[in-house]
Amino acid sequence: MKLMAAALMASGESVIHNVPHIQDVVTMIELLGTLGVGVEFNANTLRLSVGEEIGEEAPHELVRKMRASIQVMGPLLGRLGRVRVSLPGGCAIGERPIDFHLKGLRQLGAKIWEEHGYIYAETDRLKGVDIQLDYPSVGATENLMMAATLAQGTTQIRNAAREPEIIETQNFLNQMGARIRGAGTDVIRIDGVEGLHPAEHTTIPDRIEVGTYLVAAAMAGGKVTLHSVIPQHVASLIAKLRETGVDIAVDEDRVTVHSNGRYRAVNFQSLPYPGFPTDLLPQVMAMMALAEGTSVIRETVYTNRYKHVGELVRMGANIIVADRTAVVQGVVHLTGAEVLVPDLRAGAALVLAALVADGTTIIDDDDGHLGRGYDDLVGKLQAVGADMFYVD
Repeated sequence: MKLMAAALMASGESVIHNVPHIQDVVTMIELLGTLGVGVEFNANTLRLSVGEEIGEEAPHELVRKMRASIQVMGPLLGRLGRVRVSLPGGCAIGERPIDFHLKGLRQLGAKIWEEHGYIYAETDRLKGVDIQLDYPSVGATENLMMAATLAQGTTQIRNAAREPEIIETQNFLNQMGARIRGAGTDVIRIDGVEGLHPAEHTTIPDRIEVGTYLVAAAMAGGKVTLHSVIPQHVASLIAKLRETGVDIAVDEDRVTVHSNGRYRAVNFQSLPYPGFPTDLLPQVMAMMALAEGTSVIRETVYTNRYKHVGELVRMGANIIVADRTAVVQGVVHLTGAEVLVPDLRAGAALVLAALVADGTTIIDDDDGHLGRGYDDLVGKLQAVGADMFYVD
């Protein structure tokens, strides 16, 4: 998603390989189309044809669907000196303020104001500066990296996010001619350049998709191997799964789970990378609902990550939530029920619970949350033995 936004910074054709067929990609394609970008999406390859002149507005009807739309702000401001973006939407999992983005862009020299539900930003040219993020926000780090690439002088982002996606953004921008170093550490240095050129790049595997299938195999039992993955990106999850007693074998680009479906309870909390990812907390909570013993789980990133808890309880889980802490007492079995998907990762947790529940579970995802983050979720799980299918 962020690489698609970065492609706006250079006229010509950029090519991105290993792109999933998910709704967020489709939404970003539509957004780029409103900016005048030509897009071809064949197999898993995106070709983005960016003209010498591009639009400056990200409209409400698209931005409200997906928070990542805010990522066009840095590239457009850096290249055009002006941008107009609707206030973002996406999954309702609690406060995710864009204040970090706007504060950093102001420090780079942008004039920013809000009016009629839109954010406006203008500048003659951005100028390099030292930016201290109050929180290591992934989105803010990426947005500011992209904006600073075309700024005059040197920018340093301190307390930067360290996620693998930050390194990926740096690598793509550097292929386009940027001068960035330090991604993966908490200080990123960007030496501004006068212009960029198109690039061709193959994206890294989605570590949250990888993690979701690892948990699915641990819960349902059997022996499942995930290929073409980067095990280091899910090291915190692998460590927790091993702590539960599940057998995990790691090779250079493969991870194999061998489980009999029985495992111990563990405690954990979400943290910025390299800590345990918040986007895997609901899935592992579903796993803990059937663990032997009691788990204490704490969410430290988002304020409303537990919207799936009520649905798991409908399936027989024993979970008590107080503020950002959940206490999960493992039960002998879950039972099928009709449940509602409240957000993307909550939906994944309900799918995993349904795989091991007694009887039939009907998962109502009328808002299409699961399709935003998983490419062929049902097909991949069917291929390893899941009895599941879509119905209208």
